[in-house]
Amino acid sequence: MTTQQLINQIESKKSFLCIGLDVDLNKIPQHLLETEDPIFEFNKSIIDATHDLCVSYKPNTAFYEAYGIKGWKSLQKTIEYINEKHPEIFTIADAKRGDIGNTSSMYAKAFFEDLDFDSVTVAPYMGKDSVEPFLAFEGKHTIMLALTSNEGAFDFQTLQTEGIHGETKELYKTVLETSKTWKNSENLMYVVGATKAEYFTEIRKIVPDSFLLVPGVGAQGGSLSEVCKYGMNKNIGLLINSSRGIIYASNGVDFAQKARIEALKLQNEMEQILTQ
Repeated sequence: MTTQQLINQIESKKSFLCIGLDVDLNKIPQHLLETEDPIFEFNKSIIDATHDLCVSYKPNTAFYEAYGIKGWKSLQKTIEYINEKHPEIFTIADAKRGDIGNTSSMYAKAFFEDLDFDSVTVAPYMGKDSVEPFLAFEGKHTIMLALTSNEGAFDFQTLQTEGIHGETKELYKTVLETSKTWKNSENLMYVVGATKAEYFTEIRKIVPDSFLLVPGVGAQGGSLSEVCKYGMNKNIGLLINSSRGIIYASNGVDFAQKARIEALKLQNEMEQILTQ
């Protein structure tokens, strides 16, 4: 999927919502546990109920890997279902991979070729040769961790360091600036936590045109209006992720309908923002 196709979908659906498919068997409705593949049946119902309200789905691979080969098969069935039924949807493998070149190439092959995701999240700590193998895949996007929403983000990401031009600045800014020098960097997107809304202005000075994947709205306390105020660009440039607040809106037989209601609330708010 090209960036322009993603933008077109945002304009068509009047939404820049990404729904996280983080499936925990301890939280899904009990009646699904009786099915052959509870994880897939849960995802299928959520997708059927919300695909017209969102532009992206983001399975966190840890929630599938935790169940071994069965979980991995559920992930494969989920992505195949999305690609077949709703090919306009932008798919994100939230895997946060990042290793030396040959290993990264294999990770990229797994998610881009075998599973056919549109994008994958990566950690940049090991530098250029851990990220460029992902960027080498034509028509795919690499979503790099930039400034995250967790408490420990301040352990490293905001430390004062020497930037690429010798000036002193926060580490996350150096990471952003350095990533722009990498081969095929036009295929980069960035993860920026919604609970760090005050940082979006500075981030946009460095990557004004890139898409930002923004977790933390809703359950983690991030404000959609604040993120849009400081983070939106001329092409919207945002994918706002919500996971628990949507998919676990109910643990009864009406879980899919309740998920749609919560997704619709966010979509309506996004439509108002886009109209303004």
